[in-house]
Amino acid sequence: MRVMTEALRERRTGEIVRLEVSAPKDWARLLKDRLQMDAADVIENAAWLDLKTVSQIAFQPGFESLKRPAWEPRSAPDFEGPEDVWDILKKKNVLLFHPYESFDAVIHFLEAAAQDPDVLAIKQTLYRTDRDSPVLRALLRAAEKGKRVTALIELKARFDEENNIEWARRLMAAGISVLYGIAGYKTHAKACLVVRRERDGIRRYVHLSTGNYNERTARVYSDVGLLTSSEPLAEDLSAFFNMITGYSQPALWKKIEAAPFGLRRRLLRLIQREAARSAPERPGRLIAKMNSLVDPEIIEALYQASRAGVRILLNVRGICCLRPGVKNLSETIQVVSLVDMFLEHSRIFYFANGGDDEVYLSSADWMPRNLDRRVELLFPVEDAAGKKKLVETLDFYFRDNVKSWTLREDGSYVRSEAAGRRKFRAQEALCQRAVEEEEAATKSAPRELKPQRPQGEPSEITR
Repeated sequence: MRVMTEALRERRTGEIVRLEVSAPKDWARLLKDRLQMDAADVIENAAWLDLKTVSQIAFQPGFESLKRPAWEPRSAPDFEGPEDVWDILKKKNVLLFHPYESFDAVIHFLEAAAQDPDVLAIKQTLYRTDRDSPVLRALLRAAEKGKRVTALIELKARFDEENNIEWARRLMAAGISVLYGIAGYKTHAKACLVVRRERDGIRRYVHLSTGNYNERTARVYSDVGLLTSSEPLAEDLSAFFNMITGYSQPALWKKIEAAPFGLRRRLLRLIQREAARSAPERPGRLIAKMNSLVDPEIIEALYQASRAGVRILLNVRGICCLRPGVKNLSETIQVVSLVDMFLEHSRIFYFANGGDDEVYLSSADWMPRNLDRRVELLFPVEDAAGKKKLVETLDFYFRDNVKSWTLREDGSYVRSEAAGRRKFRAQEALCQRAVEEEEAATKSAPRELKPQRPQGEPSEITR
């Protein structure tokens, strides 16, 4: 914390690294001279700098006729009934698709854990937090009620350092065990473990996600989360928290995989297995969705799989260093990028595995920094309904002919066009699916009549 606090202070007074300027040459010369910079450190660019600032124009009042109506996340169907969260998760796993479904389900999970007298402990990783975070407020309440709370707050989360430092101080003041990440690595995994005392013993509940515990970004980032009481996953996550809090060495996981330990090897094995099982009469199939594809070793494994006949579909929103469609190298690989109203942030991986298909979610992109220099998690979705829904979601991205771009073998992108076909926009389809599922859940939910009584009146009705 001391190092990061000093680094934040130095940002205001530190040495200039470079000057990027989009202005007439005399302006650039004036800035260089006044800032006492070497010519080699001045980069002139005709493009508009800082597009993040430009994007704020979309949020200014006015021009309503040009704006798409604001999307309001729908309630998660599994939480529409009267059952409490623990009973729901004992029966089934719950997948949450943000921002199509509200982040309130995650907040409800944490608030239920904070209030429940049978919850003994909560452990959580935190990367990007909101300034007024309901997630962190729930952890504070849990600590006030005497529960053992452990929070690993990554102080090196870029642009959120100051916010995370402030929250770390507040959590420590409340008696919460706070860790500042792992020395030498960023902790980018998104995980929460709740330990609860029940009639038949101790049971653990898990939330794992591709996205941050941040209510604000959950309204504009497309992510997937998993709520479950699966004992093998819970056992793995307990071992994971023991590892990152310093009480044990990396474990032999039953279900999950973690970077920087075995995640790279696991991904390579999954790709190589798909290639080994591929045959002309039954070619292998691999679908992967991520933010960036940069890692040379992973890219080479994908090329080898393509040469073995594996059909590979990649949805890479940002940087992609793989070249698809190159003869004798990547002929079976297709790469698309979707740029729409929500930032595509989820990482979803599908492997056909000779008919015994496997689907994984992850916090990690396929980049050296994620696989070698960060603490990340990969976890499976194993129930049939969950896998089917994730595969359907992946299919939406490759059907999109309104907001998607196709990467060509020369490295350029071409806008996908309907070309006589019916227009299909993936994010709109996901919005519509959320609406339909909410309506179906509302119709099928049992009605519960709750009498309104004067304060102090007995709650039981006597004959």
